[in-house]
Order: sequence, then C-alpha cells, then structure tokens
Amino acid sequence: MTQPFIEAFFDEPTHTISYLVGDPGTRVAAVIDPVLDFDPASGEADTRSAQRILAFARAQDWHVEMVLETHAHADHLSAAPFVKAHTGARIGIGAHIRDVQKIFRPVFAMDDLKTDGSDFDRLFADGDRFALGDLSVEVLHVPGHTPADVAYRIGDAAFVGDTLFMPDYGTARADFPGGDARTLYRSIRRLLTLPDATRLFLCHDYKAPGRDTYRWETTVGEQRRHSVHVHDGVEEEAFVAMREARDAGLPVPKLLLPSIQVNIRAGRFEEAQANGVTYLRIPVTWRSDAAA
Repeated sequence: MTQPFIEAFFDEPTHTISYLVGDPGTRVAAVIDPVLDFDPASGEADTRSAQRILAFARAQDWHVEMVLETHAHADHLSAAPFVKAHTGARIGIGAHIRDVQKIFRPVFAMDDLKTDGSDFDRLFADGDRFALGDLSVEVLHVPGHTPADVAYRIGDAAFVGDTLFMPDYGTARADFPGGDARTLYRSIRRLLTLPDATRLFLCHDYKAPGRDTYRWETTVGEQRRHSVHVHDGVEEEAFVAMREARDAGLPVPKLLLPSIQVNIRAGRFEEAQANGVTYLRIPVTWRSDAAA
C-alpha cells in the first residue's frame, strides 16, 4: 500500500498544525486545516502561514487539489479561501457542519448564512471515500468536540483534528455548543479500534507539563497505553466526569468569536461595507450582576 507524503506546518500563536498530504506517485496533494493569521487586537489579517505551505508545495512540485477541514475551528481562522484562490482546490468538511451553522446562525444574527453547507465544495458523510491522486481517503465522523468533527484516514495515517491530543496531554474539550463529552469518548474509542501502528496526526499541541518540545504525531497504540485521559481501562463514566469537570474551568479561546463566524462560511468573511472595510460580529452578553 502506498503511504502518503506528510509535511507539517506549526503555527505557534494558535498552537495549530496544518498539513500538506500528498500521493507520491501523482504529486496530487491536499492541505488540511490551514491557518489564516489574525491579530484580534489590531484586526489585522494576513496569509503568511498559508503562503508558507503553498511555497513548499510549489518547490516540491505538489499540486494542491483539496483543502480538508477537520471541523469548524474555534481557535483560529481558516485560510481555505486563500488556498482555493491560488490553487483551485475544493474545500471539504464533514456534512454535519450544517448542524453547526444552525447553532451559530442566531448567535451572530447572520441572517444571510445558508445552513445547508453550500459555502463548502464537498460535504463528507461517515464512511465516505474519495481519491487523492491514487490514494484513497476514508472519512470518519468523530463528533463530541463539535457535532461536525471528522478524521481523514489515508494509508497508515489518520488526521484526527481536535479529538485527541498527545498522550501526555489528553483530549479535546467538549463544552462548545453542540459538543458532548460522552459522544467524544465514543468517537475516541472508535479511533482507537484502528490498528495500533496507525499514525495519528493532531491539530494542536500545547506542550504537556515537563515536555520541552511541541509534538503532533502519535499512534493508536501509544494512545491506548499511555493517554492520560483515554488509555485502555478508562471507562466512559469516569471520562465524562473528568472531561466535564475539566471543561468547567477552561477559559474561552481568544479567537472563538472571530473564528466560528468565519469558519462556518468555509473561511469567508462577510462582504465589505460601503467604506471598503470588512467587519466581524461580536455578540455582547451582559453578566447578571452587571445588568442593573
């Protein structure tokens, strides 16, 4: 079986790993979870991270035909439109993005947002397969972090998004709207039924306590033996109790509000206003003790 070529690109400000994945025979490739650089303090956006991926692809003669999103991220904005504009790549995501769009459309009063997923070029259902050159890509629906998370299995590798972190760090939070710790546990156990040697490529790393370097590749076997949250022997009820208690103390991601409203549109911003400026929406919620 031909194994995919994999090159990782780490964005330290968002702790995100994007990937260029390709078929060595045909030189056809996909970009997984590309990052748009965005400074919330100044409102400045640029494409240096995505440019780095495309420059590498050009230098190595890779032909990018797809952008694959593992989910609608809450911690970085997607550079999928930039990649598409420069390569003609089609943007794909799990079909349950429609559920996420329905959840967040009223949150941001985005009356123009279609909730049929049509901002994306491809919507993948669980079990779908598609070609990347001569490689076969299998889609696994792994909800829990969000309703729409998917993993992409290519050869001996699986790109699992935010579902799992390195074994010494644990698992993704499940407290976003539509998330669920019990569903996350079952999705993870499904991933851990893959062969032990299956390589798992993660979307984030934050350096676990005592570790000096970032890491984003592990295996099913390592997770089953050593994951601090879901090693073999951790039962569902214990995981749910741990995950819900842990999530209750986590801060809101810094880029949550900008990211969600852009990413559920496949990385597209709303149209610029008459003054030529593009705006983001920030819903304001009054604390109960401040309402008076």
